[in-house]
Amino acid sequence: MRRPEESAPQSLPKSGPERERLREKGQFWTPDWIAEAMVTYAIGGGCGAIFDPAVGAGGAFFRAAKAVAGRRGFVPRLAGFEMDPEALQQARECGLGDGDLGHVELRDFVLDPPSGPFGAVIANPPYIRHHRVPPDRKARIRAFGARLLGRPLDGRAGLHVYFLLRALQLLDKRGPLAFIMPADTCEGVFSPQLWRWITSRYRLDAVITFAPWAAPFPAVDTNALIFMIENSPPRETLTWVRCLEAGTPHVSALVENGFERCGWSALSVVKRGLQEALSTGLSREPNGGQADSLFRLGNFARVMRGIATGANGFFFLTRRRAMDLGIPSEFLISAIGRTRDVAGDEVVDQTLLDLECRGRPNLLLSLGARPEVTLPRAVRTYLREGERAGLHLRPLISGRNPWYRMESRARPPFLFTYLGRRDCRFIRNTAGFVPLTCFLCVYPLDHSPDFTERLWIALKHPRTVSNLAIVGKSYGGGAIKVEPRALESLVLPTSVLQSVGLELPRSMNQMRLL
Repeated sequence: MRRPEESAPQSLPKSGPERERLREKGQFWTPDWIAEAMVTYAIGGGCGAIFDPAVGAGGAFFRAAKAVAGRRGFVPRLAGFEMDPEALQQARECGLGDGDLGHVELRDFVLDPPSGPFGAVIANPPYIRHHRVPPDRKARIRAFGARLLGRPLDGRAGLHVYFLLRALQLLDKRGPLAFIMPADTCEGVFSPQLWRWITSRYRLDAVITFAPWAAPFPAVDTNALIFMIENSPPRETLTWVRCLEAGTPHVSALVENGFERCGWSALSVVKRGLQEALSTGLSREPNGGQADSLFRLGNFARVMRGIATGANGFFFLTRRRAMDLGIPSEFLISAIGRTRDVAGDEVVDQTLLDLECRGRPNLLLSLGARPEVTLPRAVRTYLREGERAGLHLRPLISGRNPWYRMESRARPPFLFTYLGRRDCRFIRNTAGFVPLTCFLCVYPLDHSPDFTERLWIALKHPRTVSNLAIVGKSYGGGAIKVEPRALESLVLPTSVLQSVGLELPRSMNQMRLL
């Protein structure tokens, strides 16, 4: 049973136009148990005023502030910004009155900020990824970031990052700030620059993370973290928390207790050195000696992304479709297009037969750069069909010459599922498929069968797989995304290398000697 001040959880559309509108607005309601913990931090130092730069449809922080302050015997002063009038109407429907929302303005917090400073700032900023921000607005927020930080952040920083920067800029001396943000805030390519700036000027008190089964937004493919920062001189340690139970009141109790460790099974609490936390990643557990090797995967193999066709529906065919079109087999390559088409950790010849039986595409149209007039009539007819559909005008395809020329990849001995939740992410490509972009290609630097076999044993070792969390970006439900260069930086533990007898390729040994 919920307490009287709690609201019903947000009902999230799973797909379609409503889900797309939600992505455009970036509005996801903060659960009450999370909002209360964040408010507890914000008013813990005695501040009676709360500013929320993105009040949102649930008005979660205002409701939590009233509840927490009420139990302490005072009425909080509430103010904030919101850009969506409909969101404020929904906040009223969740129990907030005109008195609660009387100091909320319909303004753009980042580009049209208030004067400040504010004694406490708390927010769940809109999670709008960079490619969804209109170009003009994106240019202006990047310019703001460049003025504040001294140089611009990488263009892949989303709108939520600039909310954090503006809020820090407007935070009063010794004022607390609590933001719940996606993990890309500390895992993106812009993150080192961002957190160097923050931690050199502000005190990072705590980072609260969540186990997949305890996620604050279980229906959203985002790994959320709470950052608790005070506008005070930096210090060399912080509290790092892993929440293991959804809805637990112990998060608020921990904050109330000054982040002192307690014996609650719902939380794992660690005191971390700031530099270790920044180098390992604020979203990641202390490395605990996992990165105990000087050797990375890039010392033994190179990594490339799979083939980007630009139009899978046209270039990626079932065998039946290829036969009906009359396309000769010399223009078709065995390929695999989605991770769930591989049930285990190996792609074998039977995999191709199983895909055919299930009617799954498994052939890639690969015409090379041959002039169209030299191609068989059936192929030319099919290309005309693609042109009538406007495929040759698509951004990825239009840059090719000719437009139907497909990317080329050698058949990789190993595949890697670069985004997923499966335990073993490496796949042995015995059948010699070429992969599309849902996989990465892993090519050993030594092509001998013995080296390849030893590398395979090392790659699927549990200690190697566990190190993926150190180099990957985390998403909801425990999913990890690992880009090609990040995968090359994957640590291969010394003990694993020794147990399988894997030595550096001859070319790498020569480079070390030089």
